[in-house]
Amino acid sequence: MAIAKVCGIETEYGVLVVSPDEMSPTTASSLLINAYVARLERKIGWDFEDESPQLDARGFAREGSMPPEVETHLVNAVLTNGARYYVDHAHPEYSTPECSTPLEVVLHDRAGEVVLRRSMEAAKRLLPPGDEIIVHKNNSDGKGNSYGCHENYLLDRQLPFARVVQRLTPHLVTRQVYCGAGKVGQENGADPGSPVRFQISQRADFFEEEVGLETTLKRPIINTRDEPHADPQKYRRLHVIVGDANLSEVATFLKVGVTAIVLAMIEDDFDAGRDLTLASPVAAIRGVSHDPGLDALVELASGARLTAVDLQWELHGLARKYAEERGLEFVGGEEAGSMVLDRWERVLQGLETEPESLAGEVDWIAKKRLVDGYRERHRLEWSDQRLNALDLQYHDLRPEKSLFARLDMERLVAEPAVERAVTEPPETTRAYFRGRCLAMFSAAIVAANWDSVVFDVGHDPLRRVPMMEPLRGTAKHVATLFEECEGPAELLRRLGS
Repeated sequence: MAIAKVCGIETEYGVLVVSPDEMSPTTASSLLINAYVARLERKIGWDFEDESPQLDARGFAREGSMPPEVETHLVNAVLTNGARYYVDHAHPEYSTPECSTPLEVVLHDRAGEVVLRRSMEAAKRLLPPGDEIIVHKNNSDGKGNSYGCHENYLLDRQLPFARVVQRLTPHLVTRQVYCGAGKVGQENGADPGSPVRFQISQRADFFEEEVGLETTLKRPIINTRDEPHADPQKYRRLHVIVGDANLSEVATFLKVGVTAIVLAMIEDDFDAGRDLTLASPVAAIRGVSHDPGLDALVELASGARLTAVDLQWELHGLARKYAEERGLEFVGGEEAGSMVLDRWERVLQGLETEPESLAGEVDWIAKKRLVDGYRERHRLEWSDQRLNALDLQYHDLRPEKSLFARLDMERLVAEPAVERAVTEPPETTRAYFRGRCLAMFSAAIVAANWDSVVFDVGHDPLRRVPMMEPLRGTAKHVATLFEECEGPAELLRRLGS
């Protein structure tokens, strides 16, 4: 039976420095994060003890592969909501705490946006008048450089990785029809003879391989990084790097929720009998993105051809059958799983009959409506740079400048809940233990990471508290313990007993 799909999102934000003085993106990112964490009672650094980005799920790495570098010298903080906030490859990156439902992921992804907005405000107070660091939640700088929005899902270690590659690839290639962020033009390998005016995904053009370990060069559709951040004998963490950064809550909800269900079906080897293996995944992911008319045909290895929406319908039908036979407890309960299935169905129906009807739910459709309207009003050619500026402004996190903020987009989480999530962790995963430790006993904590917290209570050696089970350390398990302990020493003593 599929295990619980504990999941989360890591978002690398784009930075734009407005200043007459030169400031590198790395410096700007460091300033943003330091300005924010300076407001905290005490900055808790990241513990790199268990970082191993070079491990490959296939048991080997392609010759010449370049796994991500662990940048231990850059600012790296843990927040009281259980999140990680740090500089990664010249970008501020916010990693949500571990979540147990897709809606919980949406909530904490939104909390990340609030953290970045407050970071901009805090940094502006430190800069000379007129200077500013502007943050965008997007995936491309318009100059050929892409930065990621990565998802993580807990899998059973016994699941053959080859099965993941074969059965997940068709989903990742085609899900962009409802979770793509939209993009004016093309950057990576544009064909002058066949220009792309508007495409569905910001990231699709930057994927060059089907399977691999890299995340910044020769990006693969299926990433093989094998760093579970949990008991490695029991679990695998699937690191998905192929998604866009979404502002739409519905898009984020579907991106995570549908992928969790597809992974559970793969884990349980639940197959309707039709092989959806793609003939050429890299060509397919670009072909789907380049066709906002949704007519592009994806070729299967069998020779059959169907649209991305049709392939998603195939997966949806299989998921309905799976839910009836196996249930949906692995996504946080039947109610949460049913919400994903129902929304998935509704969005596919809209894409099939009237895509414009989804302008309040799907990022790329909302953005395309804005771009089309502006272009027609001002009679602009697609090559006009004002359209690229409009594209960028959609992702601007400044409320007074953001085009997204002006739209009537559907919300799934309430603003008071988002505000709480900025400082408070989810109650349903080990993030609760990490966050409460930081909130209550920060003076006694040396460092923390996903699977441990390191304490220094003064008179004893440093104590590492392991958290190898993502669903242990929840509010149900330890809330009473925190209420009863007067200090970190008592907490450690009682944990030890």
